[in-house]
Amino acid sequence: MNAKNTSTVKDVEKYLAAVPKEFRLALERLRQTIKSVVPDATEVISYQVPTFKYQGRMLVSYAAFADHCSFFPGAGPIDVYQNELKTFPTSKGTIRFTPDKQLSTLLIKKLVKTRISQNEEQMQKRAAKKVQGRKAAAGAR
Repeated sequence: MNAKNTSTVKDVEKYLAAVPKEFRLALERLRQTIKSVVPDATEVISYQVPTFKYQGRMLVSYAAFADHCSFFPGAGPIDVYQNELKTFPTSKGTIRFTPDKQLSTLLIKKLVKTRISQNEEQMQKRAAKKVQGRKAAAGAR
């Protein structure tokens, strides 16, 4: 894949159009599976790659590279499903796959749902901290 083709793309459709066919088909399958889990998520380009935002937060991203595709569900979901991901190269927050060896639809759905749950937990913790901070500030007056 020619990096210059996608490095300045601002639209998911244009990004995918610049990807070689076999990689594009693999990413389209991933994309459709993500959409099936979160149909009201927004698709944007973030850090030069297609990204799904949900409830105002980044959810998951994906990309094509010269010899593989990557799915970026975050470190938490990868940790949860590490046993099911044994046959895929992973690093913090990233799963690499090829058009010949793709993630199963079921596993993609599990990863996305886990990411949603983890995002919701983080938002609840932040909200609780804000409430504590306000109570502490009110008590100091």
